[in-house]
Amino acid sequence: MTAVQSSAEDRGGDLTQKPSWRGLSGRPSVTAVYVSVVIAVHVSLTVAALLEAPLRLNDLGTFGAILACGVVCIEASRRLGMPAGVARDLLSAWWLPAALLLPPAYALVVPIPLQLLLQFRVRRTLLYRRLLLMAAHGIAAAVASVLFHLVVPDPLAGTDWVVDVTPGIPVAVGCAVLFTVISTFIVAIAAHAANPESGWKDVLWTRESLLLDLVELCVGVTVSICATISLGLLLLALPPAVLLQRSLMHQQLQAAARTDAKTGLLNAVAWQREADTELSRAQRGHESLALLLIDIDYFKRVNDTHGHLVGDQVLIGVASTLCHQLRDYDIVGRFGGEEFVVLLPGADTVEACRVAERLRGRVRRLAVPAEEGTVSVTISIGVALFRMHGADMIEMLAAADLALYRAKQSGRDRVCLPALDGPRPL
Repeated sequence: MTAVQSSAEDRGGDLTQKPSWRGLSGRPSVTAVYVSVVIAVHVSLTVAALLEAPLRLNDLGTFGAILACGVVCIEASRRLGMPAGVARDLLSAWWLPAALLLPPAYALVVPIPLQLLLQFRVRRTLLYRRLLLMAAHGIAAAVASVLFHLVVPDPLAGTDWVVDVTPGIPVAVGCAVLFTVISTFIVAIAAHAANPESGWKDVLWTRESLLLDLVELCVGVTVSICATISLGLLLLALPPAVLLQRSLMHQQLQAAARTDAKTGLLNAVAWQREADTELSRAQRGHESLALLLIDIDYFKRVNDTHGHLVGDQVLIGVASTLCHQLRDYDIVGRFGGEEFVVLLPGADTVEACRVAERLRGRVRRLAVPAEEGTVSVTISIGVALFRMHGADMIEMLAAADLALYRAKQSGRDRVCLPALDGPRPL
């Protein structure tokens, strides 16, 4: 199953769209309060640290060199573009060395120019998201900086912590891990607050994000070692980092081409491709296969009454509900407009109708915040079975579309099969 995509950096949740900043009581929402507090903490810590930090030419030179490398990485990858929202990048590999080698003030400051450069040179996104990431990385880097400097008070004074290895490098790795954990949890809490129905596993780590974190950790510690030995060695570390950054962006753009930008589900073309693959597998293995065609009832009325922004939130809410009620290997996509399509491998008639009824019931309980209160919607579902209602995907889609039409003609908010029997009872 393709879950609702957010930016990889945000690790899930409704932070992919502008949240409702005021609750039903008119007071600021939990997400708004939390994000504001995190940003305020970052600003306060930065101001306090800058007032106390000693100005040393060696620190300023190292900071400038690390910052310049980060800028080069951004500019070298800029022409590739960036997927919607704030995409995952490898910039932590540059502000992590600032945290390990320089006083905490530099760790708090270094994400600011790099995130602003991303915002104005690469892709503009919602400002609160950019500020949240900036604050999360700054706070996490400051904590890592404080702890590392307790063990290695002046990392730039010499190469002892690199040459002797113990305890310098193990502590550096531990601080890098701590940086990743803190920044991830700060963002994940905001994502979970914006979408409480999402599980923590959806907003924390996946296998791919863990691998990326490991790469960032290795690159960040390696860059720190190079900068300690000689700033000139950063010129050797820069090309591999740029190549990794461009490769990561290219992969994310490929993934973005397969997904619907609004809901994060597979788009119609990508869904068709994966569905055809699953159909071929079912044909070879003589396995059962079911298809659900889902339509939001009276969706135009939602847009006309509450506006298209609320309509978008309804689409996102329905997509999220579908994903959380389906198995990992079910294939769900946005078919266009307010229509969704789901392929259920291994499902027979009873299982398909049971899943459809569960989805219908969960969507009925969905409440999307709006200025006038909350918006609730219902869905109608057409069910088609492989071999029973069609021998290929086109025939199955036609049968499911006929069943969906019957569900709407029968009063909506129900599940129908393309057979002659009446709609299944609510």
